[in-house]
Amino acid sequence: MAKYKDIFESLKNFIDQGTYSAGLRLPSENELVRTYGASRVTVGRALRELEVHGYVDRRSGSGTYVKNYSSKQYTFGLMIPQLGQTEIFEPICQGMVAAQQIKNHVLVWGKSLTGSGATESEAEDVCLRLIANRPSGVFFAPFESSVRQDQINQMVTGMLDEAGIPTVLLDRDVVCYPKRSKYDVVGIDNRRAGNVAAQQLIKAGCKRVGFISKPHPAPSCIARASGYREALAGAGMNEAFCETIDPSNQDLLQDLVERFHPDGIVCSNDHTAAQIMRSFAKLKIAVPEDVRLVAFDDVKYASLVSVPLTTIHQPCAELGAAAIQAMIQRIESPSMPARDILVDFRLVIRQSCGTIKDGD
Repeated sequence: MAKYKDIFESLKNFIDQGTYSAGLRLPSENELVRTYGASRVTVGRALRELEVHGYVDRRSGSGTYVKNYSSKQYTFGLMIPQLGQTEIFEPICQGMVAAQQIKNHVLVWGKSLTGSGATESEAEDVCLRLIANRPSGVFFAPFESSVRQDQINQMVTGMLDEAGIPTVLLDRDVVCYPKRSKYDVVGIDNRRAGNVAAQQLIKAGCKRVGFISKPHPAPSCIARASGYREALAGAGMNEAFCETIDPSNQDLLQDLVERFHPDGIVCSNDHTAAQIMRSFAKLKIAVPEDVRLVAFDDVKYASLVSVPLTTIHQPCAELGAAAIQAMIQRIESPSMPARDILVDFRLVIRQSCGTIKDGD
């Protein structure tokens, strides 16, 4: 276990056991450095984890204080269209349930809808049922991969606004980068993640790196494409291509390969990468020998596909805990400016990019 995690667990246990009670200031960072024999950076990271999980408040110039939980009980609604289809949302919701702050609160689940097949009327019906429960706030994962996604997302958020219900968005905004909505968004820095993914292919020796997403990409995927472009520009490389196509369509994929001759592709998510691998296998294009791949999410099957996938790991449990914290803060301080609450990600290196990290 990493050193910062040891410190996090130790301090968390002291808080759970009452050694550090609500409202008490924790020892200073310098004191914790001496106590745990760790660097200030490591101690700071442990304290940030405590804050993300809702155990403490860090006050600039004052110190770190054990959080005094409100006795008021909130009811939170969940509107997750892709629940059961987009794998990151199940562990994010599990992170919400496990979050320290949820002890006094209740989660109400809305009916799940298929993102690509849902209609405005179906989404409106689900939203009306959720509003009828009068939740204190709603967590909403915006629709994606649908021709009508923008209209549906605007309709849902508009209905919640009209009902006076605070909304926190999960994973992505309801508008495309570089635009910004008025809602808090909890996720990773997708633009930086796209840069990191592209840089991995460049470091692996790729000279013609492209980016592929499915039609009607989510704002998170558009931000990843922006990061990809920045990485190529920083390396002095010309963009090979940035295309939205159906990755299961072998004819389209073969035409793209024949036109651009890529030796590396950043895929907008793991599902896209898995479909590309399947199409490549039928086209006799080998991964990673002919084309190297990097993707995003690190879903359950990422290490189990024909060529284990190099991918950006989304810290879903931490995202769930951060979302609960963001919602409570939004309810208690409704006039705060809209925020991007970003939880750090990590690159998991496997065979698909042609290099293997020790221990993976």
